[in-house]
Amino acid sequence: MLVEKYMKEYELSDPWEVVDLFEKTMAEYGGSKYAVSVDNCTDALFLCLKYLKADGEITLPRRTYVSVPCTAIHAGCQIKFEDIEWSGAYRLNPYPVWDGATRMRRDMYLEEEVEDSYYCISFHRRKHIPIGKGGMILTNDKDAYDWFKVARYEGRHIDRLYKDDYFDMIGWNMYMPPEQAAEGLELFQHIKDWNKDLETSGMHKDLSKFSIYERANR
Repeated sequence: MLVEKYMKEYELSDPWEVVDLFEKTMAEYGGSKYAVSVDNCTDALFLCLKYLKADGEITLPRRTYVSVPCTAIHAGCQIKFEDIEWSGAYRLNPYPVWDGATRMRRDMYLEEEVEDSYYCISFHRRKHIPIGKGGMILTNDKDAYDWFKVARYEGRHIDRLYKDDYFDMIGWNMYMPPEQAAEGLELFQHIKDWNKDLETSGMHKDLSKFSIYERANR
């Protein structure tokens, strides 16, 4: 199995260290100090908004994937759609959160102008690293990194046995298991330094035409 392969190759003692290895690999590649894996890019965006205690209006491209306005609303925000042209990544304005689900290239985090921003990437089966499902948050914010690590794991601390753990946060079940991380490491070997943004033209519906989002804003 791939988990055992990477544990042996890197002399790891615990399967969860394979997750750490994948995160460090993606942080180095993306140009950020830290990376936190989660179960999908949508949940990555959600955790970023919850960490920032976002509760205002978020401006989104009217043509984007349906999960983005959904997760913003679930996080407690209101949605405003605008005619924004984008390729690879866009910002959830005014918050320093980026949806980079269709981009994968070296130092992609450093391309954004906002210091201590939160850059969310996807490992969906149609993305550059097609694990099948999975996501990651790239950031330089150490406090956010520590918060994400606990929040994604039901408020638990992954380095402690359950019987020895303590709980001071209401978390979510959004973590990436070692098996997915090992698959990510395997597929990463074929990733180039620069990859063309995935084509989205004509793929996304005009979400501004659906009244459900306007009703959710009320």
